[in-house]
Amino acid sequence: MLQSLFRPRRSKAVASRLYAAVVAQARAPAFYTDLGVPDTIEGRFELYSLHVVLLLQRLRGEGADAAEASQALFDAYISALDNALRETGVGDLSVPRRMRGLGEAFYGRAKAHEAALAGGGDTLEALIGRTVFGGERAEGRAGAMAAYVRRAGACLAGQPLAAILAGDVAWPEPAA
Repeated sequence: MLQSLFRPRRSKAVASRLYAAVVAQARAPAFYTDLGVPDTIEGRFELYSLHVVLLLQRLRGEGADAAEASQALFDAYISALDNALRETGVGDLSVPRRMRGLGEAFYGRAKAHEAALAGGGDTLEALIGRTVFGGERAEGRAGAMAAYVRRAGACLAGQPLAAILAGDVAWPEPAA
């Protein structure tokens, strides 16, 4: 009985694998070398957030197991942000305020990405130009990154839910 109390929940293990897949993809050198994403704290935050949003969108409406995995993935993402802030020297007293700001930024981006993907046209490109590239001369780079986001969404949509819930995520190449 005690073993079952202290055994990690399945959703935590799945979330750990899903978040590891997000991290590995967001760290792909091609984002920074080929697509020109700024290799800064802000640029990395945008890539991590974007990939978490894409996975959360894929899992939305797919049943109880997917909802549990989504929540666990989000929790793992937030925990990693908290840890990163502490490792960069943000004081314990200011971490909650900074986390609140990052959480608001994430929710804002999640809603904006969902609307941009549904809206079509240049909406996604404009959003990526503002967020990922900070609005700085992002013309061609934002278009290439928007194309990647669309490919990634289609790639995730084509993967069996069971594979994703097992923590197996395949991402497209950043630069195609």
